[in-house]
Amino acid sequence: MKNYYEYTDYTVIIGDIIDSKEIEDRKNAQTKFKKILADINEKYSEDIASKFTIVLGDEFQGLLKNRNNIIKIIFEIEMAMAPIALRFGVGIGEVSTDINYEYSSEIDGPAYHRARAMMENLQSSKSQYSKRQANILISSQVGNAEIDKLLNSILSVCTALKSKWTLRQTEIIGVYLKSEENQYKAAEKLEIGQSSVNKALNSANFYTYKSAMDSVNLFLSEKGED
Repeated sequence: MKNYYEYTDYTVIIGDIIDSKEIEDRKNAQTKFKKILADINEKYSEDIASKFTIVLGDEFQGLLKNRNNIIKIIFEIEMAMAPIALRFGVGIGEVSTDINYEYSSEIDGPAYHRARAMMENLQSSKSQYSKRQANILISSQVGNAEIDKLLNSILSVCTALKSKWTLRQTEIIGVYLKSEENQYKAAEKLEIGQSSVNKALNSANFYTYKSAMDSVNLFLSEKGED
């Protein structure tokens, strides 16, 4: 079955650091953040139409020309910045201006408006007495509301799972991912037993989390075309 989204569309990712003013060493955190975005730009260069850059304070954005790795990119940024928390607004659609590879902030269009609306939604929901837990929201074209709602519900559940991870579990998960998802290699790097890695992954419900995130990424990907 053909993917629900049109393949001519771009994807905008806008994000920021949550409660950035409370970070003790903001200068070091921003230096680290710039390095992470530079690594993402290099690793996913084939996906990027306008590279990820910090555009305002602790806010950043980038433009993707395909949807093969939307969720992977977001997750890698999150893991690299942990324990600092971030939120992400994702907009899928057209752009109305010329594309500047160096400066995503100079580009505009419906995809940017949707991503910005999702960021505003996340920012406003933080102050609400009753709210669902989420740090990623997606918005696409008019007519896709039900699909977007389903994807955002899955992402909300993933956020709830991730919020329960301890700092140690997050560390182990990060090393495990960098070790080609091999528990023995991760254990060796961490200087602990493989059983300890396995216990941490299962206690964090990591495999459930990853399966759900991979499913969202696969749906959004152009690989959904038959």
